[in-house]
Formats: sequence, structure tokens, C-alpha cells
Amino acid sequence: MTGKSREIADVMERRRVDILCVQETRWKGSKARNIGGGYKLFYHGSDGKRNGVGVILKEEYVRNVVEVKRESDRLMCVKVEVEGEMINVVSGYAPQVGCELEEKEKFWKELDWMVESIPRRERVVIGADLNGHVGEGNRGDEEVIGRFGVRERNVEGQAVVDFAKRMEMAVVNTYFQKKEEHRVTYKSGGRSTQIDYILCRRCNLREIRDCKVVAGESVAKQHRMVVCKMTMEVTKRKRVKTEQKIKWWKLRKETCCEDFRKEVRAVLGSVEIFPDDWETTAAVMRETGRKVLGMSSGQRKEDKETWWWNEEIQESVQRKRLAKKRWDSDRTEENRLEYKERTREVKREVAKAKQKAYEELYESLETKEGEKELYRLARQRNQAGKDVQQVRLIKDREGNVITSEESVLRRWKEYFEELLNEENERESRNEEPETSRKKVDQVRKDEVRKALKRMKSGKSVGPDDIPVEVWKCLGEVAVNFLTGLFNRILETGKMPDEWRKSVLVPIHKKGDAQSCNNYRGIKLMSHTMKIWERVVEARLRQEVEICEQQYGFMPRKSTTDAIFALRMLMEKYREGQKELHCVFVDLEKAYDKVPREELWFCMRKSGVAEKYVSLVQDMYENSTTVVRCAVGRTEDFKVEVGLHQGSALSPFLFAVVMDRLTDEVRQESPWTMMFADDIVICSESRQQLEENLERWRFALERRGMKVSRSKTEYMCVNERQNSEIVRLQGAEVVKVQEFRYLGSTVQSSGDCGREVKNRVQAGWNSWRKVSGVIGGRRVSAKVKGKVYRTVVRPAMMYGLETVAIGRRQEEELEVAELKMLRFSLGVTRMDRVRNEVIRGTTQTGRFGEKAREARLRWFGHVQRRDSGYIGRRMLEMELPGRRKRGRPKRRYMDAVREDMQVVGVRVEDTENRERWKSMICCGNP
Repeated sequence: MTGKSREIADVMERRRVDILCVQETRWKGSKARNIGGGYKLFYHGSDGKRNGVGVILKEEYVRNVVEVKRESDRLMCVKVEVEGEMINVVSGYAPQVGCELEEKEKFWKELDWMVESIPRRERVVIGADLNGHVGEGNRGDEEVIGRFGVRERNVEGQAVVDFAKRMEMAVVNTYFQKKEEHRVTYKSGGRSTQIDYILCRRCNLREIRDCKVVAGESVAKQHRMVVCKMTMEVTKRKRVKTEQKIKWWKLRKETCCEDFRKEVRAVLGSVEIFPDDWETTAAVMRETGRKVLGMSSGQRKEDKETWWWNEEIQESVQRKRLAKKRWDSDRTEENRLEYKERTREVKREVAKAKQKAYEELYESLETKEGEKELYRLARQRNQAGKDVQQVRLIKDREGNVITSEESVLRRWKEYFEELLNEENERESRNEEPETSRKKVDQVRKDEVRKALKRMKSGKSVGPDDIPVEVWKCLGEVAVNFLTGLFNRILETGKMPDEWRKSVLVPIHKKGDAQSCNNYRGIKLMSHTMKIWERVVEARLRQEVEICEQQYGFMPRKSTTDAIFALRMLMEKYREGQKELHCVFVDLEKAYDKVPREELWFCMRKSGVAEKYVSLVQDMYENSTTVVRCAVGRTEDFKVEVGLHQGSALSPFLFAVVMDRLTDEVRQESPWTMMFADDIVICSESRQQLEENLERWRFALERRGMKVSRSKTEYMCVNERQNSEIVRLQGAEVVKVQEFRYLGSTVQSSGDCGREVKNRVQAGWNSWRKVSGVIGGRRVSAKVKGKVYRTVVRPAMMYGLETVAIGRRQEEELEVAELKMLRFSLGVTRMDRVRNEVIRGTTQTGRFGEKAREARLRWFGHVQRRDSGYIGRRMLEMELPGRRKRGRPKRRYMDAVREDMQVVGVRVEDTENRERWKSMICCGNP
């Protein structure tokens, strides 16, 4: 297959082949990749350059892939849905005649198991190099083979016949009478025979219209392509159209930005203030964008992996194909030498074209402008390497797979309409909080500027198709318009109706990808509305004081604060040989199930001015959405429950709700800590913890929130004897020895071994996502090092500033890092290249030094904070009790003191932030 994948795609397009099984790919690993022309190869290989099988699909079938099974480097299966029918395409490569009997028996057992595991109602098509002669004639075997085989049957051919009998299958290419030239699949050394076969279920044999060998192609020297034409009684699938979009991304270029500004001014009559109505302004923005920036074609993008496939190469391949045809028809030495020379010519031209194209690409990636393209290319290659990119088929309520597009759209709408419109049971309130009639000032320009600055560019637009880049491009003109628009909304209490629409995109969390329950919805909303939300949010944060126990989306707080506080609390209790009981509370669909009436109540109870309450109510009034999935868009439906997922204001509103609902049950940090809906409750006794948990459940569930019985978990730190279980309304809470809290793993034993292993795994996961770029042979070491430092290392470093890792764990992380860097550079230990050279080539410092720097940086941050800060309190917390006998476990401050000794700093040095930063810096990137 090396160097031939694009040529195969050309052959498939010319011969109108939709699905192709290939053998002897001789590629390492298991992946999927685009090979050009809209074709995609799913392959499975071994560690060495031998064997390997694959299945190539046309683009329209790639979108319908349901599952890929890779059994071995000789056998794999791709399940494809075609108009409600499931077709299982099996690619096989049987052991050759000289192989061991055990290897042959293993292959046939695996093939038996694979076919038996496929439901009888589904079609099976096997395309395989079975290395056996079934022979000419079919006496006694009429039900599985036809009369038009080649030569005499051998032992391996009998194995093919026996398999077909066991599985009730038929060898398709023996049923069609053709010239011998169109039956022979293999030619070598003057020998010609038939060893490549297509098999299908006997009941589907009537659907086969033709099957023959294509003799005129030159992709493989010895094997020939077997082509089978199969018809199915299906209706033509309606293709999902790709929407044409305005090329807003061009506004990143200053020239395009200036042209856009000039055109807007010309259309609006050179005035600095825009028209008062949003509809006119939005229409002008869109029309100007179409005129100045242009529209996308809505077609499939050019396959960047095969852009080197130019006309010269195609002509050269055509000359090779004709030379192969002449040699097949007249096997003279002259024709053989000509074919050999044409093959060399194609290889030279392909190598030259690829080298030139990729050199230009990777040179551009090393520039500052090419940074974004670099990460885009990495994401594209990572996505292309996935077997199933989009889930088209989902399950209904009963768990049955539904295949028709209309049914899939109905199911998505049914699921989200129910989720976003049905409240949990709750008590009605008898009280009404006092409303605040505080005066609300008009929106100022500086507020709009700050809100604009906080908006990120390059995000998906909402239904109004006006991104934030438009307002950033127009500068002060946009600030003037938005200030006027927001003040009009403030005065009237009504925002534009266009902002009430959104597009909901299902995002898979984990578990069965065909179950709607394993998805959360993110709404694509108007960017201009988000700017308005940020203006309102900034004002609400000034009016409402959120409790200290809330760490989510709060200024000067982060996940690190909560992780550090919990780790230090566990460490202190372990040191004092005291039990600490923790329960990690999970809320079911927290954002989606917040009752709107509770939101208004909590805002009023928090002292929010009634004007702001009415403005937020207006944001949720008559809001509608559509679900966008792989098969299209659903009809729109109303959303009457919950907060907008994807809104700039929702995180703060959720914090307000949680603040008011838990006023009577919260304890001070660290005994109660919240990060949005992630809650941890701690106590010294199991009984007290159970009582606290019940109080939390009652406080939340009486107001419409629901505590998950299956995902809420309990952990006992420093357990001295088997403690009793914790119950929630009579149901046993799952007891665990470790828990992943805000992405960082804490263990009941107080060890950090599991967290280190998870950091290594997180690093490998991130590395695989960018392996399409970082593993490229033509990418410079400088670029590889940069990608590693910005994508992979942060995943490995997450939360380690709060962990007292020892030398052994540090070495484990460094070993993983060096493996990744060596993989990236294509260097093995057999090359005897020292680690220092690897780090120097990629400009990457030692992991241990970076971990030490991160730990000292965090320690300095904690020391500079006031005495009431949770991190400072936990660091200075003392408990009565004595350490356990024997070798003491490593504490956080033990690690910090060692770090300070290595660097040569003192605790007093932390007071000066800049000086501390320069003193602890290890000097390596």
C-alpha cells in the first residue's frame, strides 16, 4: 500500500467502486485515514511490516459507518448502514500455503466467530485473499460454489468451501461465467490461479448482478481486483446539505477588515451611529459580509493529504497502467522492462511532488501566522483518524436502533424537548422576597468595551450569523452602536426576537454513543446577545456576593484552589490518624433542570434590582431552539426549563441559585466546597456526614434539583476499621477508594500514585490528538517541541502543583515524556541518542524541573494571599494527634522545602512576586 493509496482511490473512482477490501497493507497500527478523492481507508496492521487488512469506503458510506471491529492483522469488519439495512464488510487475509497449521486454524476460527456474531438479519459481504483454490466445477457443493472456478481444488480451497457450508454463504465469483482472464485473480512466475474471493449469505446471492476480475489495473503487480455489482431495494437517501456560510474568518486579515469597514460606512451613509433598529443593522452586516468576504461553497473541502496529486502524476499513472496492460496481453521481455520503468517513474514523481508540497506546508507552519493552521491541521488529522466521526444512528426509548432520518430527527427532538421542558417535582413557595427598586444606570461605553474584550474570536455563530469579529473589526463605531442598542433594551425591557433563537448541538460525554442520555446540549446563540449578557453579568457581580464555598466561575478562584484545599485536608487527617469522611454529590442535569421560578426567586432574594430580574426574564422568554445532528436539523421547539447551556450569563446565575438554595445547609470551607454543580461535603464522623447529606438532598430536591443516587460517591480517608455504609434516603451510597475530583484523582490512602498514572494517560491522550502533526517526518523538531509544550505537557501538569510527588513518580512522568518526544522525532533507544539531545532538539526542559517550578509558584501564590484564603488556612491548619509509626508519608510541605533548598530560596522571598518568579524559574521552556 505504501505510496499507492491515492492511486487506489483513483481506480475506485474510475471503476465506480463504492467499497473495497484490501489485504497486505503492511501498515503498522490501527487507524482510519483519508486517501483522497473522498475515500477513506479503515485499516488494521501488526507491529512489523507484514500482513495487514483494510476496508476502503466512498464518502457517502463513510458517514454511515456504525462500528469497526479489528480482530487481527488478518481480519477486520466494518459495519455500514445503507437506508436502514446493515451491511457488514469483512476483509480477510488467510495464511499462505507454507504457514503453520495452527496459524491457519486460528484464522478460520476467528472468521467463524466474526460471522457468527453478526445478527442473521444483517447482510455480510466478505472480500478476502483466502490463498486457496476452490477449483473448477461444483459437484456436491452446489449450494456454496458455482461451476466457474479455476484449476483443481487444494487443501486450502477445501477450507474455503467448508467455511461457506458452515456459515451458509456462497463464493460469489464462481457463479458467473467469464473468460478465464476475468476469473484469474493472481498471476506470478507464469502461474495464474484464483485465490481472491467475494462471499455473501446464500439468501442474498440473488442480489448479485455481476462479478468479474478487472485485468487492466496496475495497482498490484500480482493480484487483480475482483469487482462485484450488488443491488439493494432501497430508496435514495436525501443528502444533508452543507450550509453556505459567510467567510467571517477573513476579518483576521487587516486588509479584509479595512474593506469591510469602508463598505459598511458607505452603505450607512458615512455616519458614526448606526440605525436604531437591530434588524436593519444585522441585514447590513450580513449583506456586506457576503459582498466583501464572500461565501463558502458548501461543498466538501479539498483533501489536504492528497493535494500533491496533480495532472502530471495522473498522466504518469495512466502510462504505467497501459504498460501493465500490454505486458499482461503479451509477456515479452521488452514489455516487462517498459512496465518496470513506468513503475519507477511513478514512484519518483509521487515522491518529488509530495516532498515539494509538504515542504511548503510545513515551512508555513513554522511562522507565527501558521500557528492556527498548525493546530487546525492536527485537529483535522485526529478527526480523520477516527472510525466513526458522526453518530447517525441512535436508539429509541426501548434501546432499539433506529435508522431512518425522520425517526432519528424525531428522537433527538423528543429527547431534548422533554429534557428542557419538564421540571423535577418541587414544593411551591408561599413566600415572596422583597423586590429591589434600586435605580439602574444607563450602559456606558467602557462597559461595552470590556464585554467585547472578554469575547473570544473564532467561535461558532448563532442563528443570526453575526460573529463578534464584526464588532471588533468596526471598533469604536460598533461600541457606539452597541451602547445605544443595549440602552434601548434596558429602557424597553425587550431584546430583539432574533436573539431568542438558538441551535442546540449534542455533545457526547461518555458511554454508549447511540444513547441520547449520554449527550449534553450546547446552544449556539447570538454573539451580540452574549455581549449584552456580559454587560449584565458584570453589573450583577457587583450587586450579589457569592458565598466563599463556591469556586466555580468566581474571580480569583479556580479548580486548583478547591483541589488543593481537599488534598491538604486529607493530608492533615492522615497525619493526625483521624478518619475523614467525604461524599461527592452529583446533580442530575443540573443546568437543564433549574426551575425558572426558582431562578427569579433566588435573584430577588439576593437583592438583585427588579430591573435586572426583568431583563434576565426577557432573555428566557419565548426562547426556541433546533437540534443539529448528523442527519440534519429538527423542527424548532420551545425551551421553558433550565438555563441556557452556552450562555455567558448562565454560570453566574447557577451560582446565585445554588447560593440561595443551600443557605441553611452550607458549612465553611473546606467542609463544604462547590464548583458549580460539583459538590463535596466532608465530616469527621460517618453519621454526621449522612445527616449533612440528607439535609443537602432535602434543600435541593424540594426546589426542583435532583441528587443522583448512582453517581454520588462516598470515600473514607485514613479508615481505621471497616466503617458502616452511608445511605441516602435508604439507598446505599457507592463507596470508593479513589475519586476524580475536578479532574484530579484523590485516594483514600492519601497516596498520589493513581493521580500520576492518570496524568501520564492524559498526556498520551493529548499526544494522540496531535500525533498527525507531531509525528510527521517532515515537521521540524522546533515545531514538534512547541506543540508538545502547548498541548501535551499542560495535560500532564494539571493539578500537580498541589501534589507532593516523590522521585519515583517524577521519574515515571519523565519516562513518559521522553517516550512521547522520541516517538515524535522518530528516534528509538536503539539509536543510542541521549535524553539531553532529545530535550535540546525539541527545546524542552526536564519535566521534574517544570513540576518543581509549578509547585513553588503555587506555594508563593498561597503565601501572598490573606490569612482568610482557603489555601493559606489549610496550609497552616493543625490537628491534635500524632503521626503513625514507621516511615512517614511524604507531605506537601516536605516537597516544597526540598524544592526551595534545590532552588536556593526562603519563605520570606515569596512576598515579592516578580522576584519569586525569577528565582524559581528553571530557565527551560
